[in-house]
Amino acid sequence: MTEKVVLVTGSTGHLGPAVVRRLAADFNLLALHYFSNLEKAEALRREIEKSGRQVEIFQADLGSEEGAADLIRRVQEGFGRLDVLVNIPGAIRTRPWDQLDRNDWEDIFRSNLESSYFCLKHALPGMREKKWGRVINIGFHLVEHLGSFPGVTPYAVAKTGLLILTRTAAVAEVENNITLNMVSPGLIEGGEIPPSLKVKEGQLGRAEDVAEAVAFLASERAGKITGTNLIVAGTWKM
Repeated sequence: MTEKVVLVTGSTGHLGPAVVRRLAADFNLLALHYFSNLEKAEALRREIEKSGRQVEIFQADLGSEEGAADLIRRVQEGFGRLDVLVNIPGAIRTRPWDQLDRNDWEDIFRSNLESSYFCLKHALPGMREKKWGRVINIGFHLVEHLGSFPGVTPYAVAKTGLLILTRTAAVAEVENNITLNMVSPGLIEGGEIPPSLKVKEGQLGRAEDVAEAVAFLASERAGKITGTNLIVAGTWKM
C-alpha cells in the first residue's frame, strides 16, 4: 500500500467507479472528481472508505482552465500533494458527422481533450518538484487508426489529439521521472455503442479490464513505460 495521492477525474462516469475501486487496492489516498452527480460520488466515497482508505470528493467543471486549475489546487491543499492523475472525462456523440453542430464539437473537444490538458498542465509543477508522477489519459481503441469515423468524428479527432498531447508531454517529462500514458478501451459493457455496429458475443470488454491497465501504468512496475497507448479492446482493433 502506498501513501501517494491519486486524483481520478470523471470518477462517477461509465469507467470511473471501476478505476477508483482498483486503484484503492494499491493507493491509500484518493481524490474523486465529479461534475454533477453528487449522490453517486458520495456513495463511491463511502464504499471506498469502508476499506480503510482516505477519500475526498471534489466538484469541478473541467470545461475551462480555471475549473481545472482550481480542482488541482484544492486536491493539493487537501492532501499536501498530487502524485497520480487519471483523466477519464469524455463526452461522445454517436451521430452522423454531418448532423453535428458547433455545440457538439465544442463539448466533445472540451471534455475529451481540453479538460485533460488543463488538469495535466496544473498538476505537472508539483510532480516536477517531487521528481515523481504518473498521468494516465483514457483514449479510444482506434485512436492510432487514421481512417474514417463517420459516426464518432469529433470524438475520434479529440482522442487523437489527446494521444499526441500524451506523447509530447511524455518526452518532455522523462527527465523528471514523470510518465504519461494512454489506456484506450474498445467497446465496454454498459457503454454507448454506435447503432451501425454489429457486436458479436464476447467482444464487449468490462470496465474492470480498463481499470487493471490503469492500475499497472500507475504503479512502480511501469516506471520505464511512457508515451505508450495501451489498447484494451480484445479484437476490435484487428
